[in-house]
Amino acid sequence: MATVVLFHHALGLTPGITAFADDLRQAGHDVHTPDLFEGRTFPGIEQGMDYLQQTGFGTVIERGTRAVDDLPAGLVYAGFSFGVLCAQKLAQTRAGARGALLYYSCAPLSEFGDAWPAGVPVQVHGMDADPVFVGEGDIGFAREVVASAGQGELFLYPGDQHYFADRTLPSYDPDAAALLLSRTLTLLKSVT
Repeated sequence: MATVVLFHHALGLTPGITAFADDLRQAGHDVHTPDLFEGRTFPGIEQGMDYLQQTGFGTVIERGTRAVDDLPAGLVYAGFSFGVLCAQKLAQTRAGARGALLYYSCAPLSEFGDAWPAGVPVQVHGMDADPVFVGEGDIGFAREVVASAGQGELFLYPGDQHYFADRTLPSYDPDAAALLLSRTLTLLKSVT
């Protein structure tokens, strides 16, 4: 059993995020889902990004950092889109990380340090024509992270959706989401 901290995307801690966490729990893993938006959810990315800009990205990322203060080392950090910033920061900077799962997004290695920590496996998942993941350059950061990690994998799925694994949204792609979940469970099994 792995202990996972799963950070939500810019829509907040939505039913789609909690359903994904439940899938991991059903596979036998302990999953924590911090609410970085303090109960707020948004119907679209624009509204969520407005909230992030008004609140401050640093403030919200710090909420993610504080969310693990009472948890032991040895965690797997996972994040969807905006939540990747919290997951990647903690995987790179908090001692004892067991792995990282970065969905739809990736930050440059230099954002949180000089290199990926030795012995920490990472998976990055995104669609090959996603205007955010590919169009805004995250795919290049993903390649950098994967190349720096001793155990890194970049998985590209055919399509142009950003939130493709959230079953409660119109962007949901059931085939890609099932493969993402299967690959996620493979990483989690490898670190237990």
